[in-house]
Amino acid sequence: MKLATFKRMEDSTREDFEIITPQMTEFAGNLADRVLAHLALLKGEHSGFPIDRYDHSLQTATLALRDGRDEEYVVCALLHDIGDSLGSYNHADIAAAILKPFVSGANHWMIENHAVFQGHNFFHHVGLDRDKRDMFAGHPHYERTAEFIELYDNPAFDPDGETLPIETFEPMVRRLFARPRRSLYMKKEACEG
Repeated sequence: MKLATFKRMEDSTREDFEIITPQMTEFAGNLADRVLAHLALLKGEHSGFPIDRYDHSLQTATLALRDGRDEEYVVCALLHDIGDSLGSYNHADIAAAILKPFVSGANHWMIENHAVFQGHNFFHHVGLDRDKRDMFAGHPHYERTAEFIELYDNPAFDPDGETLPIETFEPMVRRLFARPRRSLYMKKEACEG
């Protein structure tokens, strides 16, 4: 493997990036593998919940798929809690950051804020304001996010609930992560919305 030789980014050259760019492109092409591997880290992590976080993710995606949601939405449902392993205090932010280059603004907002909306179902049990989601009242994606919680995230803690295997969702994940819609590293004319 050929490597660039600069020691400070400011000293890099076009020739350096002729070495770097193809290797970065190959690495980026394996993103779906890394996302799926990270999701698998949630196996066995119950934290007291009735099912582990991995099965909760699969169950949430299963409910969305069975309800006829589009592929992007189903992948968002699958990955909504992927940040749990690294972001115990901000898991929704991590999931949203991973998905942001690949999903619509509506789906990104929904995932970024789903934890506050799910809080409506339990915050009062832990001394927090269950109506915290009301700070978003009137937001264009408020109802979408409330619906995501009600139909998919909230009921996906059922040990007897249908839980499709990861193989059902893997092709969807691969398709979604194959093509970013927007990124700092894309030319403006190539970005969507």
